[in-house]
Parts: sequence; structure tokens; C-alpha cells
Amino acid sequence: MTYPWGDERRFNSYSRYFAKQFGGRVQKISIDAGFSCPNRDGKISTGGCTFCSNEAFNPSYCKPEKSIRQQIEEGIAFHQKRYRRANQYLAYFQPFSNTYKPLEELKGVYSQAFEAIDSISTLSCTRNDMASKALGKPEIVGIVIGTRPDLIDADILQYLSEIQQTHYVMLEYGVESVYDETLKRVNRGHDFATAEKTIRMTADYGIPCGAHFIFGLPSESKTMMLSAAAVISQLPLTTVKFHQLQIFKGTTMAEEYLEHPEHFHLFDLKEYIDFVIDFAERLNPDIVIERFAGEVPPRYLVSEPWMKLRYDEVLAKIEKRMAERDTWQGKMLSV
Repeated sequence: MTYPWGDERRFNSYSRYFAKQFGGRVQKISIDAGFSCPNRDGKISTGGCTFCSNEAFNPSYCKPEKSIRQQIEEGIAFHQKRYRRANQYLAYFQPFSNTYKPLEELKGVYSQAFEAIDSISTLSCTRNDMASKALGKPEIVGIVIGTRPDLIDADILQYLSEIQQTHYVMLEYGVESVYDETLKRVNRGHDFATAEKTIRMTADYGIPCGAHFIFGLPSESKTMMLSAAAVISQLPLTTVKFHQLQIFKGTTMAEEYLEHPEHFHLFDLKEYIDFVIDFAERLNPDIVIERFAGEVPPRYLVSEPWMKLRYDEVLAKIEKRMAERDTWQGKMLSV
């Protein structure tokens, strides 16, 4: 069976999206450009989000003391070992809030990435060593900027829309929940209306837009989480990332979890697989699912053992279960 997005996978996959955009596999190269966050430096709060541990998601090559070009070059080397079929990359400004500077400073940061992109792509065309022949020339096809929805304005969007004429650009927003009570509970520092407004404004400028959501945050029942699918489906999103709640050492949430585990319902693996499939059934099939679950090095985790599985293993289990249930993304929308 071929599904509405054009292939036989039972969800609208990130790999299909980029194959359509660029003709093949694309990997993100994380870049730490030394940004901060207004939820940490006192502009909004000094505590940060209670669940936040940016270092848990940073690969080893991603360090702010390195230049952007060095991080890109080391990231290419890292991914060419891990994903041998990948020769197209996105420079991914990931840790903290990557629009949290005045526009002129942002231009200086992003221009370093574009200069590295153009330089590396040109250099790769002139290489003649056996490794590059075997792997093909690496090409950085654009950038992804991770940030908060309360740190975007029309001037930034206008600038990025101009960049988009020559390079692929995507904005990726941490939204986490559609419920204001939850956002307040985890000290997020903005409400859902702010996220919705920013996502719609980004789409109005013609910029692809992604959003991140966490399943299992304190105070949210399964019914509440499933109901969020209808809300998310109405947003003009290109992609979504879903993570099960992971509790990281050293965070405020870890302290609460260790003191009051009864406040939390952490999914076990079987339960989460069926839950996230239930959610996908209710999700607009036009929205690309980048991830169904999170993956971090086990040394950072306080919580459930299954969360130490590699994402590819979890994804395989999700797809197998979808086949067993004979279901697919958006199925419930047509019932």
C-alpha cells in the first residue's frame, strides 16, 4: 500500500522528506555557537526549564570553543563513519536558543556557517583522494536553527527568508506542550499562544518550520496528550519531533523525581510504542515526523532503562507494531 505521502512506510518520514527535497539522505551536524537562553540568564528566569540538559544531546565534536567551520568538518567526519550513505548535511544550530542575539550579531554567526558551507563544498569538489572517491563529495545543503518561539520577530524572519533564496533554512521551535498549565509547571517561560503565533508567522514567511513536543510531562494524562494531536494538526508545521520524557541527572526535574516519583508516570517501552502510534493515528498526515522518541547517552539518565535503547531500535519496534495493528499516520482522521 502507498500512503498519502507517497511511499510504503506507515508514517510521513523525515528521510522521505529530504529525499524529495535533495534526492538522498541528509544528516544534521550539530553546532554549538555559544548561545545562551533567556530562561537561564535572568531575562525570563534563572532556573531554566526543569527538564533541560543540553549537554545530553551534544555530540563529542560539538563544543562552543571550536569554530563553526571546525565543528562542521568534524561533524562530517563523525557522520561519514556512522552513516556511510550520507554525503549531504545540514548545519544544525542546536544547543540553547540560537536566535538569542541582536539581528546584526545573528548575521555574523550564520554567515560563518554559510562561509564554511561554501568553502567545504568547493574544497570537496577538488579533492582527489581515495576516501572522497569512495564516499562522494560532502555537501552542506543548508541550516536548521533551534530556538524558542518567544525569540523570533519579523526582522529575523525577513532576513532568513532572504537567505532561503540561496540556501535551505528551517526553524525548529521548542514548544514541549500545548497546555499552559504544563508549560508553567516546567518553568518554560512562554505560553502556547506564543508558540502558535510564531509558527504561523514563520509559515507566512515561507520558511519550513519544525516543533518539538515531550510526552509524559508532569500533570498531563494520556487523554490530554492524545487530545494535543488535534491542536498540533491545525498548525502549519513542516516537521515534528516527539520525545518520551527523559529525566536527566543534575536537573530540577531529577530532584523532583527522586523526591516524589509518584508525581510522574514514565512510559514503559510497550506502553509508549502503543501510545505514540495512537498519537500518530490522530496526526495530520501532511506533517513530517522527524522522531518518535529521544535518545541520549545512558550516563545522563536517571529514568527508565528502556530509554537507553538506540533510537533505530525503538523506531523498528514502532514500525513493526504499526504493521501488526494495520495502522498509519492520520488513519483516525478519516474514520
